[in-house]
Amino acid sequence: MTVKYSVEGHVARVTIDRIERMNAVDEATADKLEEIWKRVESDPDIRVVVLTGSGDKAFCAGADMKATNNGKSGLAYWADARPGGFGGLTLRKSLHVPVIARVNGLAVGGGFELVLGCDIVIAAEHASFGLPEAKVGRMPVDGGMIMLPRLIPQKLAMGMLLTGNRVSAAEAQSYGLINEVVDASGLDDAVDRWVEQILECAPLSVKAIKECVKETSDLSVDEAQAKRLPSLIAALESEDSEEGPRAFREKRKPEWRGK
Repeated sequence: MTVKYSVEGHVARVTIDRIERMNAVDEATADKLEEIWKRVESDPDIRVVVLTGSGDKAFCAGADMKATNNGKSGLAYWADARPGGFGGLTLRKSLHVPVIARVNGLAVGGGFELVLGCDIVIAAEHASFGLPEAKVGRMPVDGGMIMLPRLIPQKLAMGMLLTGNRVSAAEAQSYGLINEVVDASGLDDAVDRWVEQILECAPLSVKAIKECVKETSDLSVDEAQAKRLPSLIAALESEDSEEGPRAFREKRKPEWRGK
């Protein structure tokens, strides 16, 4: 098994488990990740996902360049690229559950593209990030060169894309790519803290917020405000939308039912 998957207490944990290959993704691993994202999307009990890699050296070293990838490379690989981006996540719009990246080490190439597809990023101090494709005659076609300039100032993005150089966790945080950088020994505690903060929120509200952000990023303010997304309507009409104010008035914690 190349990806570990578990669900407990509304939290799904996804771990790329190819430690001998620095958690690089081959075709079988990509297929497994796609299967997992579909499972998450179909399970209303899941309220947050934590994505990480095995060990303490690498989150994900990107595509496994020693694998065959069905013999596809260059133009053929680009033409047949997965619509969801690297690992089925970078460009995915159908996954409305928040995803936290637990970055425990190197995140380069597709591994960095996975990070770009996450909603919250918590990184160990020794982690580093980069898109080195240009150094090996390739390009970050699975979402990297599309997403990075949308998430940080263009000059910073171009500096990374055109040189292939890596940046430290501290630098990535200064760019606005990371929510929190911690000592490796405190990584799990930091991730769990963020998980708990999300679980304290109404799950339908969280899903609606994420979908609205994803679906309106390329729209004008007026167009975005006028958007009537299904998840937004569901959250506004939910029992939880009444439970929140009621719990506030009664000075107690709300009991979310996700409906």
